[in-house]
Amino acid sequence: MSKHITILHNNDMHGDFLPHVEDGREVGGLARLAGFVKQARMEEDHVLYALAGDMFRGSIIDSEYLGLSTIDLMNLLAPDVTTVGNHEVDYGLAHLLFLEKCATFPIINANLFVTFNNTRLFVPYRTVRIGGMKVLFIGILTEEVIASTKQEKVIGTFVDVREAAREVGVICDNYRNRDADLTVLLTHIGIEKDRELAAQLRPAWGVDLIIGGHSHTFMDQMEVVNGVPIVQVGKGTSQIGRFDIEVDNVEHEVLDVQWRCEPIDETTAPTDTVMADLLDHYRSETDAKYKRVITYFARELTHPERNQETEMGNLYADIMQVDSSFDIMFMGSGAIRKQAMGPVVEVQDMMENTPFDDAIWMVKVTGAQLRRIVTHICRDDAWLGHTEFYQVSRGFHFTWRKSTHTLEELTWQGEAIRDDQMLTIALQEYHFANFDEFLGVPFDEVEPNMRPCVVASSFLNIVEEYFSTHQNLDAHVEGRMQILD
Repeated sequence: MSKHITILHNNDMHGDFLPHVEDGREVGGLARLAGFVKQARMEEDHVLYALAGDMFRGSIIDSEYLGLSTIDLMNLLAPDVTTVGNHEVDYGLAHLLFLEKCATFPIINANLFVTFNNTRLFVPYRTVRIGGMKVLFIGILTEEVIASTKQEKVIGTFVDVREAAREVGVICDNYRNRDADLTVLLTHIGIEKDRELAAQLRPAWGVDLIIGGHSHTFMDQMEVVNGVPIVQVGKGTSQIGRFDIEVDNVEHEVLDVQWRCEPIDETTAPTDTVMADLLDHYRSETDAKYKRVITYFARELTHPERNQETEMGNLYADIMQVDSSFDIMFMGSGAIRKQAMGPVVEVQDMMENTPFDDAIWMVKVTGAQLRRIVTHICRDDAWLGHTEFYQVSRGFHFTWRKSTHTLEELTWQGEAIRDDQMLTIALQEYHFANFDEFLGVPFDEVEPNMRPCVVASSFLNIVEEYFSTHQNLDAHVEGRMQILD
């Protein structure tokens, strides 16, 4: 006897709560997404809804309330299960544990733990019973994507995909009863790591699906590795993933799996009026505080891709470097969240575009170390969007040839940088805390050059002051980085 089950899913919402207009139609927004999920639950018998991490960040509604508003909205959306993403810890791990207590939906993770006694921080799995069937969800997050917790020494994860796979085996062996009909990994590790994880899963563990997040990968169809379907649906609320699965609930076997990505717009999803009213409440509160013009750009400035020089990247890197005590600003591309902004810029736009307000650290490096840093940043994975990448301030230039993995030119103020030359670079604290991993040079090696120091306590303080005192701002792609094939 077979039964049908539908699993809807999203990942990397990043506070994308409000709709926007594309090609003359209203797209996305939490009210329509909630309407889609509610309609599916009403029209079909066995529907589950899952979120694969990163509910937080990206919206002033989220940051103003330190995630409490997001939990309130998610409580109304009522997912059956969610997992922890890397941005769930942006407000601090202790705050995340507080937010979990405010959630009326389960947040699972199998491999975040307290290091000194191996105590798990979250419930590792969730078994959902629906229509006489049992669906086991397991949450996975690896150390590669929780760089923001590096300073919390008592917190760790199983450090790589192999250890994560082993932990999946532990959960399946202990909690996947022989009458479980479906086993789903709810991951937030990126598509490449999902592929690695799937390849290491043993058939005896019985994993049927991987619903992933983190890499913001838009997929037209599911990808199958080692017999396990893998899916993601980009980011935001403009689309939703949908599995339609036939299960033999006598033999507890999956008979058929179909998947598609569906748009969320005015033609596919009704507006959930209760969700719309709750959103209006939060929006009215934040609009009163943040919906005021702070500056004007000469035109709309863009940041289309993280792994290339961009207009907004140059603008922000230059703002940090102006009147500073350091030579070069390395501005994390991922810290710029919008693909375009301006020409009118409100405080809300500014805060949503660069929501990570941390200190600016200065470090001194030799020319040889700087060469190794740029070589590390430009490694092959960078062009797949899987690594940290940086925008650089005016005066610094490099030429990288992908085909030969060669740094052909490295200059400062028009002069070639010598290996014994000393230069000071600046980084946001998140990147400073992950210096070895992100920049590819051991921190212990550069520390003797100069004792690193904080040169500004707040990134946003600098941006806000500069925006409020300068108008008609403009920036162009100037060839600061030349990437050759």
